[in-house]
Amino acid sequence: MTAPLLEVEALRVCYGKVEALHGVSLRVDEGSIVTVIGPNGAGKSTLLGAIMGLLPSSGRVRYTGRDIGSTEIEARVAHGICLVPERRELFGEMSVEDNLRLGAFQRVRNGERGADSDFGEVYARFPRLHERRTQLAATLSGGERQMLALGRALMGKPRLLMLDEPSLGLAPRIVREIMHIVADLRKTGVSILLVEQNARAALQVADHGYVLETGDIVLAGTSTELSGNPRVVESYLGLAKRTNDSKEIPA
Repeated sequence: MTAPLLEVEALRVCYGKVEALHGVSLRVDEGSIVTVIGPNGAGKSTLLGAIMGLLPSSGRVRYTGRDIGSTEIEARVAHGICLVPERRELFGEMSVEDNLRLGAFQRVRNGERGADSDFGEVYARFPRLHERRTQLAATLSGGERQMLALGRALMGKPRLLMLDEPSLGLAPRIVREIMHIVADLRKTGVSILLVEQNARAALQVADHGYVLETGDIVLAGTSTELSGNPRVVESYLGLAKRTNDSKEIPA
């Protein structure tokens, strides 16, 4: 078995005296989509924050085989790790294009050439962003804001893209569109760690998944295995699984 791109071992995170993650372990292989599903408050966003270095933690986080536990956030970004947070955190008073330009800031600062040419790739993937490139980000719809957050992340040329609840607050039709985009990103070679409450949508695009409940990984397996697991069906898929139809999102 080849070494994973990301390997998390016995990760623990505490908020004061409260332990939010109780020794979580997972892996993301190169070129794969891995999802972490679970209810609100399970610790999913905490997990991503700890991997990104935003939260103090114990345990081990290896990226490309190296322990990055003591690596600064900026260095993690420079090494190709990118987090798209749940709140998207766009600059509302800046234009769509200026928000995208900020995504390439680290590359430009490092003297990398050709960052401006990547606008074309992002606009080809998100035509609506091209149409609205001069608009302020604050004027975009929820779906367009999520597209802008994804586009800004891609401007940084990430090797590992971590997505925190990309479907949050979006209409079902827009959720399907966003998940199509996530699935399509696999073709670019980007590895994805997808945190989602929408288990049905996440398992349709993922290769492998983990179920996180109250800070513990309680189930793990391929997306097919989890989709057929009675506990997952009852708790996270429900009638949506039994009435699954042509709305499936191909990986």
